[in-house]
Amino acid sequence: MAKPVKMINREISWLQFNERVLQEAMDRNTPLVERLRFLGIFSNNRDEFFRVRVATLRRMIKMGATGDQEISFRPRQILKEVVNMVEEQEKKFNATFQEIKKQLEKNHIFFVDEREVNEEQGKFVKQYFHEEVHSQMFPIMLKNLDSPELLRDKFIYLAVVLHDTTNVRKDDYALLEVPTDSLSRFLLLPDEGQKRFVMMLDDVIRYSLGDMFRPLGYDEFNAYTIKITRDAELDIDSDISKSFYELMTESLKKRSKGFPVRFVYDKEIPRPLLEFLMKKLKISEEDSLRGGGRYHNFRDFMSFPNIGNHEMVYPSRKPLKHLTLSNATSLFDVIRKKDVMLHYPYQSFDYLIDLLREASIDPKVKAIKMTFYRAARDSKVINALINAARNGKYVTVFLEIQARFDEKANIYWAERLSEEGVKIIKNLPGYKVHAKLMLIRRKEHGKNVFYTNISTGNFNESTARVYADESLFTANQKIAREVDMLFHLFESPYTPPAFRHLLVAPYHLRDNMVRLLNREIRNAKKGLEAWAIIKLNNLVDKVIVQKLVSASRAGVRIQIICRGICVLVPGIEGYSENIQILGHIDRYLEHSRIFVFANAGKPEYFISSADWMMRNFDHRFEVSCPIYDPDIQKELMLMLQTQLNDNVKARYINSYPEYNEYKAAQDGEPLVRSQGDMYSYFKDLLPKT
Repeated sequence: MAKPVKMINREISWLQFNERVLQEAMDRNTPLVERLRFLGIFSNNRDEFFRVRVATLRRMIKMGATGDQEISFRPRQILKEVVNMVEEQEKKFNATFQEIKKQLEKNHIFFVDEREVNEEQGKFVKQYFHEEVHSQMFPIMLKNLDSPELLRDKFIYLAVVLHDTTNVRKDDYALLEVPTDSLSRFLLLPDEGQKRFVMMLDDVIRYSLGDMFRPLGYDEFNAYTIKITRDAELDIDSDISKSFYELMTESLKKRSKGFPVRFVYDKEIPRPLLEFLMKKLKISEEDSLRGGGRYHNFRDFMSFPNIGNHEMVYPSRKPLKHLTLSNATSLFDVIRKKDVMLHYPYQSFDYLIDLLREASIDPKVKAIKMTFYRAARDSKVINALINAARNGKYVTVFLEIQARFDEKANIYWAERLSEEGVKIIKNLPGYKVHAKLMLIRRKEHGKNVFYTNISTGNFNESTARVYADESLFTANQKIAREVDMLFHLFESPYTPPAFRHLLVAPYHLRDNMVRLLNREIRNAKKGLEAWAIIKLNNLVDKVIVQKLVSASRAGVRIQIICRGICVLVPGIEGYSENIQILGHIDRYLEHSRIFVFANAGKPEYFISSADWMMRNFDHRFEVSCPIYDPDIQKELMLMLQTQLNDNVKARYINSYPEYNEYKAAQDGEPLVRSQGDMYSYFKDLLPKT
């Protein structure tokens, strides 16, 4: 009987990943303002973790699920560990924020609250409140609150105590939503010499409470922040009389009323007010309660303004031109001759939009097909498709309505595209389409010629500025025709075609990854060159983990670059000693999936939309695309080796005794910071101007 695989629980691994984000805020070499933004990213990640993963654990406990005994996964036990880890991380978070504030003060930047503003600043605050804030304030008297669902997820509220110092009136309570959806969380006050001042929107409201509530006869006001995080699981009805859009819209409304998975409050809040709130909001002591500091929703710090000198933010890096595409008269002519790969965010995403623009007016182009998972808010890509439809092109889009937290935006885009005559493929029951595909059909010399783009990331110009992804443009007809076959499958999902080049989930992606690893195992046993380099976001799938361990035992050297969740434990003698796992957190979010297998000295390369998780292998349409162009292969290997050699921002993942330990430079070893080095590499390829 095979020994059980040593694995870390995915929730615990996720918290370890988020601690790597926190490390960037703690790192004094990170620019000060960027440290604040990393606190925002950490906070935003944690909120999503509670909405999804903690909510799932609580649901499992409620249903009496016992978990997976083989890997010691017991929901109640894991939830307890999660709470302990979150508490420890919160201590580091708070200490880091206080330390950053002290460093900002040394640079003449000060956070001030409503108790600290001087007379001139007070006038400025009051003017701002009445001109911008007051019209968005709609107080709810807490005694009148009948529906606890009125408190929205992702927002903070001020619970206000109204007090009459003459004791004529009894204390009353009110609730105010802080309007961070329409106003910045940060107000920059007028400078005083070299000194600059930042005031939180919460405190702007606190300073002006009397302007709202004094007409009620009260003259003393104290406000305390509260926040609810709700279960984000969608409960989709099965009413066949309703369209899928209608069902999704109704489910989104239900999400806003999901049960609370966490209730956070200012620990200074008076006990009577806290108990009254818990009663009104139907929150019990058994729920996830946490008394914290004065401020919550640190995710708003992701948008902290650029203030101070240039050393407080990352140096400006504009996306670079691509050497082959930059002076092209026609992008089709370039791609027809040779495969091209763009590396975001180092190189410009605009080439994709340029190609769509050219396709929309080219009389030889007959059809365009694309998949969308997450589109930008003001998507130029979608506008280009609309323009193509207006120019008489046959445009088809699969827009994944069930992309978590982007459902509402995707419903909007689907309806907008449909209005413009674009054919929308609505949904595939039981599956999500996560593959990133674009296909253009062009009539050349009386024949259909296909051009395709296969990417590891979304067709989203906003995220392409901060997500590190690879994007292949090819006129290889063997690959392009299989992409066309896949789009036909989306439209008529009955008989899957036979794919010879693309590795496609849910059909045979996992089997092919196992096959490729088995080949490395056989080669290792024959004494041939045997290794694999795997770059991805998440490694969770148990079958694949078992196969990686088997490969390690057979002598296959495996190097893994994993940004997020990783349940595999490397470096255990006789078990996983030939596996090394690194994770990188830096200026850009590492998002690409790249797989390289030694193949006895003839390496095979793939880029993919798929992480190695059960959902990606079994419940999503994903594509892993082979890279045949030798120049692109060399470029990918250079990127991978640079990341493996990173000794500034790389961490050892799941290595004991200390997880998340930095991979430090050895004596005399040059510093390698992979993201900066790769930007310099691509910049140096361009002609000097």
